[in-house]
Amino acid sequence: MNTSPLIHVVDDDEPLRTALLRLLDMAGFEARGYASAGEFLLHPPPDRPSCLLLDVRMPGPSGLDLQGALEENGIPLPIVFLTGHADVPSTVQALKGGAVDFLEKPIQREPLLAALGRALARDAAQRAARKDAESLRVLFATLSTRERDVFDRIVAGKLNKQIADELGSSERTIKTQRAHLMVKLGVDSAAELGALAERLSRSAPGAEQSPP
Repeated sequence: MNTSPLIHVVDDDEPLRTALLRLLDMAGFEARGYASAGEFLLHPPPDRPSCLLLDVRMPGPSGLDLQGALEENGIPLPIVFLTGHADVPSTVQALKGGAVDFLEKPIQREPLLAALGRALARDAAQRAARKDAESLRVLFATLSTRERDVFDRIVAGKLNKQIADELGSSERTIKTQRAHLMVKLGVDSAAELGALAERLSRSAPGAEQSPP
């Protein structure tokens, strides 16, 4: 996978789009331009560090429409919005939708590059979180159904005897299963199991994620 950042520029104003692409090229970024939200959607972004520089108002689907479409399709691409017609409702909607920044035209170089830096940092954090979540899912998949039952009760703070009573097993068997699952998960204590459970909960689909 290419690990160099890619900036997607979506703006119907061709001269401005060309100028932005040139500016980004001079700043050392690879950038691709699109004349509309529809054109961007016809070219799904590759799996590499990326962010989106997006005009709010365009013929056809707006930048806010594209933001919504990306969310619906599970494409967590950080967005920096551009606008020549700033208004409070659009700004609020964009930021509530997770936009990194909202810049007014004419675009100034330094604020633009700073916003893109924040967007790429968010993308890196999101990618790291997804990688961690996948590693956790693979790790937990090694547990048997009974080991998961024991795990759930350990992180709930229950003692071996309580777990044995609930699962209709002996305390000795629970101790053995507890030892096995801890080896599988690479932890040495109930506290570490709790930390793993918290990470797994945060990584679950639909879990609330706070942007960095």
